[in-house]
Amino acid sequence: MKTALISGVSGQDGAYLAALLLKKGYSVYGTSRDAQMSSFNNLSRLGIREKIKLQSMILTDFRSVLQTLTKVQPDEVYN
Repeated sequence: MKTALISGVSGQDGAYLAALLLKKGYSVYGTSRDAQMSSFNNLSRLGIREKIKLQSMILTDFRSVLQTLTKVQPDEVYN
């Protein structure tokens, strides 16, 4: 199974991309600046909120990005 990492998964485009990748059989990880505090209404509306593995990541923080990439080890990255 391929693994995808989507930054900004809580937005409209990220949520639709996540739904598409799930349909294609991907394991999908999504990032948000603060995954515990973010609203994931778009994912919930599409019925995929529970299928996405969420990670906190700050795109402007190199260490944050590196930690996430090391942990998830995605086959594909979407921003």
